[in-house]
Amino acid sequence: MIHTDGTPWTSQEVGEFGERIACQWLRAHGEKVLYRNYRAPQGGEVDIVARRGKLLLFIEVKTRRAGGVGRPLDAVDRSKQELIERGANSWLKLLKTRRIPWRFDVIEIILEEGIPPRINRVENVF
Repeated sequence: MIHTDGTPWTSQEVGEFGERIACQWLRAHGEKVLYRNYRAPQGGEVDIVARRGKLLLFIEVKTRRAGGVGRPLDAVDRSKQELIERGANSWLKLLKTRRIPWRFDVIEIILEEGIPPRINRVENVF
């Protein structure tokens, strides 16, 4: 992805764009986005907290430019999973219950100049 002045997007800009795409995709599939970029007070983070019916979804979004090495899901290693789990636990603590169904998903987004983004959802990833 290139700015109008010819400079490439930063990794942060690519990630932000991917999260916006993921939110639009979730809404188009009937899911309600509750929160973006949740940061837990004691550490931990969740890119998107969403709901499908009664199911609570903690979603990590990984966006890559086409032609990169490996798939986006590969970046969700054990330390990243622990960070997401801490964020999810904090969210559940705010709800004052763990007696609701919930799961962890990853949405992979591949960007290629001039074509629509490719989106792949991996459900119940860890």
